Amino acid sequence: QILCFNLRWKRLLVLATVWVLFTVIQVIKNDVVPCTTLYWVLFCLQFPIATLVFGYEATKLYKEHKKRMSTGNAETVCGASIQWSPLNIAFCALCGILGGTVGGLLGSGGGFILGPLLLEIGVIPQVASATATFVMMFSSSLSVVEFYLLKRFPMPYALYLMGVSILAGFWGQYFVRKLITILRRASLIVFILSGVIFASALTMGVIGIERSIRMIHNHEFMGFLDFCSSQ
Repeated sequence: QILCFNLRWKRLLVLATVWVLFTVIQVIKNDVVPCTTLYWVLFCLQFPIATLVFGYEATKLYKEHKKRMSTGNAETVCGASIQWSPLNIAFCALCGILGGTVGGLLGSGGGFILGPLLLEIGVIPQVASATATFVMMFSSSLSVVEFYLLKRFPMPYALYLMGVSILAGFWGQYFVRKLITILRRASLIVFILSGVIFASALTMGVIGIERSIRMIHNHEFMGFLDFCSSQ
């Protein structure tokens, strides 16, 4: 009953629709010759879809928040009351753009960006962590389906990593929940998130420097490839 009460089926349907549309566009785009008119049409089609969904959800959040404030209903979500002002809504959009950009450029989870930024607008650590994880799952699952349909998916390797990730995720949640219960400090999630971000940044930096030194030593090309020829 709690699960059914908390699930917003209409919003989940909107999210699922976006997921399907993006997957279809990406699969079709991969079979189109790069830099042709159809290629750019499919490429640009993603932006109005994302903008429309964002506008719809942002308007709905703002109206609901304004209605609650006018009636004096200080409703909270998991103990947190988020002021859905235009500034905070725009800030959330910026969080999503930064998270998606970092995830796309570096191959890292956009949740590393979303987590701290969600904390900034008043989201409690538990909700921020869960939201960032869900966003990572949304984008990752889209890539998984796309590569599977394009037959670029090493199934044994993927199943192994998926199994390890699921076990590690459940164990991590159980361990952190126990620590929070014992210490009574939800801020522990913030410190763990900060540590993971720091370790990831340090590791990526060290590996990047090592590869750059090796490429310079071997006189390898380190410039940017032409966009059309690299697709």
